[in-house]
Amino acid sequence: GESKINLIHRFEKCSALLLLTGSQHLFFPSSVSLQAGLFLNGFIMKFYFDGARQHAPSSLMVYLKNLTAADFLLCLSLPLRITHYVSSSVIIQTLYCSFGASAFFLNMYASIIFMGYIAANRYLKILHRSGTHILQTVRAAHIISLVTWVFLLAPTVAYTILFFITQEPLTPSPSRCGLLFSASVIIFFKIIHTSCTIIFLLVLVPLIFFYHSTSRRVLLAQQRQLASSGSERLVKSRRNMSLLVSVFCVCFVPYHLVRLPSAFLWTSCSVGQVWYYLKEVATVVSVFNVCLDPLVYFFLCKTFRAQVSLKMWPRRTNSQQSEMESSKKQQNAVTAMSQTSEL
Repeated sequence: GESKINLIHRFEKCSALLLLTGSQHLFFPSSVSLQAGLFLNGFIMKFYFDGARQHAPSSLMVYLKNLTAADFLLCLSLPLRITHYVSSSVIIQTLYCSFGASAFFLNMYASIIFMGYIAANRYLKILHRSGTHILQTVRAAHIISLVTWVFLLAPTVAYTILFFITQEPLTPSPSRCGLLFSASVIIFFKIIHTSCTIIFLLVLVPLIFFYHSTSRRVLLAQQRQLASSGSERLVKSRRNMSLLVSVFCVCFVPYHLVRLPSAFLWTSCSVGQVWYYLKEVATVVSVFNVCLDPLVYFFLCKTFRAQVSLKMWPRRTNSQQSEMESSKKQQNAVTAMSQTSEL
């Protein structure tokens, strides 16, 4: 109605120039993230197709594969987001606000959830050293991953359909997605972002707990002066958990500190503009997740580390492998000689 048109004109007058200059500053870091993310995650996916099939699957590998897929798909959604920064075309803005933004946030929260699954998987391994918990089985990992994708896709598809059904034609070129939203989409938008914040907290709190519990176990082992292989595994587990928590907090905590308030304050010209800038900068920081997640993959996947070493230092790796093979042959020869002498 008329209130919607007045809101558009009022918001456009007070924000058009600032949005244009701000968007230009956000173009470069998003482009760097796109190129680096495609290269790193493309390398990981190539590793899957080339070498990972030769190894027995594990629940950890299932979650790492899904994390890589989410990061790779997020990279594919970045070109439309970058174009949205530099273009004032109504078609580009409509495509981004309907498909681009929903795909971007779908894969962001897929990354958040799968990082939580990986942390829980590593913590269960600490608790159940001798056996395998039912949630650590490959079958359970596949089921959990499938349910997660369906859970994330359902509201994404619902949002896109609602966006096109209720969208009103606009003559001015919109500078923000909120200006394309109908009243029903705005309500749905706020519900989605509130739910996403809850999902973030449901992952963040267990992550901190896993790290604290693992650190406490390491401290107890050090106080008892247990220099066994078990204590070494605990130290390694704490390092991996620390990496997960660090990447998660650096990429996603700043974003969620400003995301929820900006979803409710975007109609305010003065306050909403500040939150808009904070949200856009925090979003760019969260995009660097696609560059940092390969570090998680490198430290948690022994096979991938060996593959990277083989690519970077082929001579050194081959010599180490030959030394290991020769030592194994020597051990086998000694064992055979001892068995012969016993006969």
